[in-house]
Amino acid sequence: MDKVILVVRLLFGLMLVVFGLNGFFNFLPQPAMNAEAGAFFGGLMSTKFYFPLIKAIEVIAGILFLTNKKVAFGAIIVFPVMVAAFLFHLGLDIGGIGGAAAALTFNIILIVSNKEKYMPMWA
Repeated sequence: MDKVILVVRLLFGLMLVVFGLNGFFNFLPQPAMNAEAGAFFGGLMSTKFYFPLIKAIEVIAGILFLTNKKVAFGAIIVFPVMVAAFLFHLGLDIGGIGGAAAALTFNIILIVSNKEKYMPMWA
């Protein structure tokens, strides 16, 4: 099971760093979106702070995963972003649901594998 966690941590970390940095440097082509998805995405971009915040959280969590430092913290801070991405694709852009579902699954695996680190919050 440790090898599975290692692979998940590294794949998820790499995915977060690449897509997070893409939000700042636009080195990957933007996929086509329907009107509703484009309006939502445009709204995020127009705030001038929300989209960069999301991408910064992705990069930070990805670096934590890749370096195996504070993985439990990284998994928690990126979880709302992954839920929002999954719901965005589920409701507005179904074409990207596979990647979003994989990312959310990886996130849940990392949270469950670190569950003992969250137990003091419930004591």
